[in-house]
Amino acid sequence: MLADITAHNVLVALAVTTAAGLATGLGGLLVFTTKTPNARMLAFGLAFAGGAMVYVSLSEILNKSIASFTSAYGEAQGFSYGTLAFLSGVMLIVLIDRMIPNPHERLEADDPFFRDHNREYIKRVGLLTAVAITAHNFPEGLATFFATLEDPRVGLPLAFAIAIHNIPEGIAIAVPVYYATGNKRYAFVACMVSGLAEPVGAIIGYAVLAPYLSEGMFGALFGIIAGVMVFLALDELLPAAKRYAKGHETVYGLVTGMGALAISLMLFKW
Repeated sequence: MLADITAHNVLVALAVTTAAGLATGLGGLLVFTTKTPNARMLAFGLAFAGGAMVYVSLSEILNKSIASFTSAYGEAQGFSYGTLAFLSGVMLIVLIDRMIPNPHERLEADDPFFRDHNREYIKRVGLLTAVAITAHNFPEGLATFFATLEDPRVGLPLAFAIAIHNIPEGIAIAVPVYYATGNKRYAFVACMVSGLAEPVGAIIGYAVLAPYLSEGMFGALFGIIAGVMVFLALDELLPAAKRYAKGHETVYGLVTGMGALAISLMLFKW
């Protein structure tokens, strides 16, 4: 596989990662075109992305980690190293989350929090939210890039799930910035800068790791990616979906996301 990596593969992986990141801008545009996000649709979309990310992480990405480690070190060590890499990914995103909390707990444009505070404070909240989400986007960019680089059949569904996840993040950035400034362009630029952290993270990660790419390195990367993605889905997407759900949107979105990823991966095999 390593010998098959070409400049074309890298550009395709970078393009896919960039497209997923730019979905943050789509979230910003939704703020300008609607009075408030549709809560039930938002709940379904978040849960769909969560289900898709959990499924592809545990069924494909973690297995690729174990397979790469097995190729390098043998079956027993391969399974052990893959499991340890997965747990390392979970711990990595836990540390990031502890150091830079992700503060987009509420997304409604009519949230009383945004009505009851002065504009300068809300502007600061929006910019802090953008900074926090930008920091969280770096590992997502790495995940999308390396998954697509190794196997587009896995990377493309993962990119789609992350793109859905990025839409409400764009809303979370755009609402306070737009409310505080009244400037659509300013709010949209804040969304786009945050979204572009994903391809930037991918470029930096690839520049640093490219000389060391091997079966063992891919095993470590995919194990960490799987851990990061599962944590993000369980810690951010599903709780957020539950907050906005009025009925069974969360579980419907979850199983639909898993089913859609399962079917897409099955079709890719043909």
